[in-house]
Amino acid sequence: MSDPADPKFWDERYANGKTPWDYGGVPPQLRDYLAAHPRGGRALVPGCGSGHEISALHRAGYDVTAIDFAPAAAECARRNLGAPLAERVVLGDFFTYDFPGAPFDVIYERTFLCALPLDLREKYAARTAQLLKPGGALVGLFYLGDDLDGPPFALSAADEARLFPPRLLLVNDQPVAEKFPLFGDAERWREYRRVN
Repeated sequence: MSDPADPKFWDERYANGKTPWDYGGVPPQLRDYLAAHPRGGRALVPGCGSGHEISALHRAGYDVTAIDFAPAAAECARRNLGAPLAERVVLGDFFTYDFPGAPFDVIYERTFLCALPLDLREKYAARTAQLLKPGGALVGLFYLGDDLDGPPFALSAADEARLFPPRLLLVNDQPVAEKFPLFGDAERWREYRRVN
């Protein structure tokens, strides 16, 4: 299976233990973000994979919803989280699921955008803006560059400029605190603000 738009593509990787994108915990910059923004609210984790970040968001006071369209990924997240947080993991399609918690204060991005086929990027940007409250934040680690031989598929500066403004404006851009082997120097911590 070689189509990342098919859940079976990702199920095979989880079944074979080939998940090189999995950080295995909570990235330091998410911990820092949550410490600086402890207000809580509603949070969404699309393409949640193993789900490590869900419990961190919950502990910071967020009402968290996570979604993945690959059954193996959703099950992995549920196992990692245990009760009662496992109930926060939805098996479904980010683009079509009717989220009862929407709109969200925060959407956390980590390896979801770079896993998507390129033809879904415009839908990603539009759906993200639709699901965020005005003033809400899209935060996370973004794989940047020109490498389109993926997944992971890097986000070029030209694509970013075309996709995000005027709905989502970049308000914070930092190098990653800990480089991850799969992404090297190409990953950045970013925060975008949803504009009215």
